[in-house]
Amino acid sequence: MNLWEFILVISVAGMIYSAWRSKHLAKIGAYEDEKGKIHQLGTGREAELEREVQELRERVKVLERIATDGRDTRLLSDEIEKLRDQ
Repeated sequence: MNLWEFILVISVAGMIYSAWRSKHLAKIGAYEDEKGKIHQLGTGREAELEREVQELRERVKVLERIATDGRDTRLLSDEIEKLRDQ
């Protein structure tokens, strides 16, 4: 085996390893950046949690609007007590 055949074999082995590694990372849901760090891709669970957080933010906005829409504090507390009694 001469020098050029050896370089060719090493290059092909490196390409095969790189393809195998990329396939393996894709299978586990990760990727490698330019610096060699491995990062996890987002999962469906994260999207579900983000949607739930957005819904909760909307509810808080509604509650803030109810609490600060210029009503007298006494009237608001009376309404809350009525709701508790039901």
